Amino acid sequence: MDTRTLQHFLSLSDTLHFGRASALCHISASALSRSIKQLETELNVILFVRDNRSVQLTHEGALFQAYAREALAQWDLTRNTLLAEAKELHGEVSIYCSVTASYSFLYDILSQFRHNFPAIEIKLHTGDPDHALRRVQNNEEDISIAAKPDLLPKDLAFKPVGISPLLFIAPKAKNTLNENLSPPTTTEQWGSIPMILPEGGVSRDRLDEWFRQKGVKPNIYAQVAGNEAIVSMVSLGFGVGVVPKIVLDNSPLAEKIEILTIKPELKPYEVGLFTLEKKLKNPLINALWCQIKTNTPQQTKH
Repeated sequence: MDTRTLQHFLSLSDTLHFGRASALCHISASALSRSIKQLETELNVILFVRDNRSVQLTHEGALFQAYAREALAQWDLTRNTLLAEAKELHGEVSIYCSVTASYSFLYDILSQFRHNFPAIEIKLHTGDPDHALRRVQNNEEDISIAAKPDLLPKDLAFKPVGISPLLFIAPKAKNTLNENLSPPTTTEQWGSIPMILPEGGVSRDRLDEWFRQKGVKPNIYAQVAGNEAIVSMVSLGFGVGVVPKIVLDNSPLAEKIEILTIKPELKPYEVGLFTLEKKLKNPLINALWCQIKTNTPQQTKH
């Protein structure tokens, strides 16, 4: 079966850029354009609105995007099941995680797997961990590495690989930017401390609940995407932040950061792998999933 046309469509629908999509598909931009036009002719609908400046999915294109992802996922499942019957696993597994997670967990996860299944290709994508679960649920990735939310979506499987405390951090150097960043001694003082907060995700949920329990509205200086950016802004003296310890352990700015002893402590991160429950039927994904040893060590002291 020729699934290339669906792959061409998904690459363009994900990037919305003919140059980047054609590079991902290893074809020319003109060949990609012909492939998309042929698909639109077969479907008798317009999938993309394009001009000299931009490419956008139409309503019909968004509907077809969901179909294309599911169709390719089913094709991969069938093909890999047949290969598994032949005792030979070939293909690719995509993994999404933050840069920090790639430093902290991927070596242990993948080293033995690559030895046992050398014909399985790993495609690694890095980015904001707050997008990790959504990318798996949308069939954009096979597996993601992220913090487990307090309520795990029913369609997701989770395997823990580590635990990391959530730490309050402040700049170590004293300057005019952080005159008001001394650890507060009263609940009321928390309302005047400038805070660097994540835009969303597990740590933001727990921090919001922490402030609610104190009955204090946080003084938000900035809301940023990515824990590494929080460390950077705190090190420059813009405010107090909260990040997982594994982020600080891998940060080149760790020496410029002071860890604050704050009570009550925030509930720690439980980090692990996510995939769709139905994808565990895929022999490639199941091979990786089953090889990973569950690891839930005691919380690291700081």
